[in-house]
Amino acid sequence: MIKLDGMLMIGSAGRKTGKTELACALIKKFSKDRDITAIKVTAINERDGQCPRGGQGCGVCSSLDGNLDITEENERSSDKDTARLLTAGAKQVFWVRAMKTNLEEGLAALLDIIGADAVSICESNSLRQVVEPGLFLIVKGRDVKVWKSSAQQMRRYADRIVVSDGSGFDFDIDQIKLSDGKWTMQEKATAIILAGGDSGRMGTDKSMLTIKGRPIIETISEQLRGTFCQILISSNEADKLAFLGFEIIPDKIPGQGPLMGIASALEVSTNEFNFVVACDIPHIDLTYVRRMLAEAEGVDIVIPTTGEERYEPLFAVYRKSALKAINGVLSSGGRKISDVFDRCRVKYIELEARGLTNLNTMTEYEEFQKKYDD
Repeated sequence: MIKLDGMLMIGSAGRKTGKTELACALIKKFSKDRDITAIKVTAINERDGQCPRGGQGCGVCSSLDGNLDITEENERSSDKDTARLLTAGAKQVFWVRAMKTNLEEGLAALLDIIGADAVSICESNSLRQVVEPGLFLIVKGRDVKVWKSSAQQMRRYADRIVVSDGSGFDFDIDQIKLSDGKWTMQEKATAIILAGGDSGRMGTDKSMLTIKGRPIIETISEQLRGTFCQILISSNEADKLAFLGFEIIPDKIPGQGPLMGIASALEVSTNEFNFVVACDIPHIDLTYVRRMLAEAEGVDIVIPTTGEERYEPLFAVYRKSALKAINGVLSSGGRKISDVFDRCRVKYIELEARGLTNLNTMTEYEEFQKKYDD
């Protein structure tokens, strides 16, 4: 799968959900400062099958000559979606039609035209099978109950499900950012990086182990930059970590473990929702993090699990509402994060196949380094 940070992909849960309206709004916003290429992708299952989009006589599938076709839109006056994208301010607009089995080939042909570094907004569900875009949004009509199959298959990869009521959307497009050719979405949430452990199993300070020449804590913070409106570092060594440029939060009472680090940072956080991550997890799956944030409505903590008995409390979402339970455990002499769970509302969600890479020992770090360099 090819990674394209410069592509913002917009899928749709069904027909006429407002997908093109959202694409046009984003093009109007960002084309003032940057050339935007707009792309519409039509994935064809079979030429002679039932048309999934236009009904009898549509001709989109049956007119395809070969396995793929790419055309550029030059007409602004029609009511076609591609024309609307051009009118909204896109520098170029391309329509990619490809057999579903040839999507990868179609992508390669398109990139030969626009370049892999192009900043683009792409309408598609199916292309998510072969591309990891900077952002992937799925637009859903407010009254849609049944998702079309192409959207249902890609739903778990969505960074945000955007609900349309026909006249607007349920989120602020100002949350979408474009910086250095990369799309991000800024959450109204705080990221808390825990860097206060003694690294006993590692034998050296984990936060300063290098990955491609940069300390691991810098690698983590750069992945979170732009996605969170606040980033806090939980550590009692402010001078050592000052180079990161983020606020360093010391433990209120040192020596009481990560639970005290979480409590101290939650008190300082300016947001209700907080993503807590240990400094030994070098790769952050932001799509999964956004899912956890979305699941936090109505609960105090969202904890990922990998099986019935294994959970990841240091890659989790904590609302400020969890502080009462956390402080209660600490004041009673408790140190285990799991002691908090019986005192507040917790939601457990499966990590699926993604899993997490934790670097607890020097052997794990060296193995990760080897895979990363490969």
